[in-house]
Amino acid sequence: MSRKYLYLLLAILGISWTWYYNIQFFQTAEDTSLSNFIDQCLTTLPAKSIGADITVVCFTFFAWMIPEAFRLKMKWSLVLIPLTFMIAIAFTFPLFLFFREGKLESLQKQNL
Repeated sequence: MSRKYLYLLLAILGISWTWYYNIQFFQTAEDTSLSNFIDQCLTTLPAKSIGADITVVCFTFFAWMIPEAFRLKMKWSLVLIPLTFMIAIAFTFPLFLFFREGKLESLQKQNL
């Protein structure tokens, strides 16, 4: 399996796994508001630790992805920034890597 398709598989896994739990939340919680969702993410120290970890990963991803997207002329991929918060970084990060690999393959073929 090429690296490109590994990234696509990881994107599918990322959206499936995170939204499996999100859907359970929406089906079982009395208050399904965003503020309640965030409050529940901050209820325990381990949850706060994971939240801090994911926040740093997000900002690191954006710090690398934005210049990379402009370098490769993939400005459309900036739509992944709001999708990161609406869906999951577990989806958008490997999805960007999938599209980036495709762009790099395209550029490599042009240079041959």
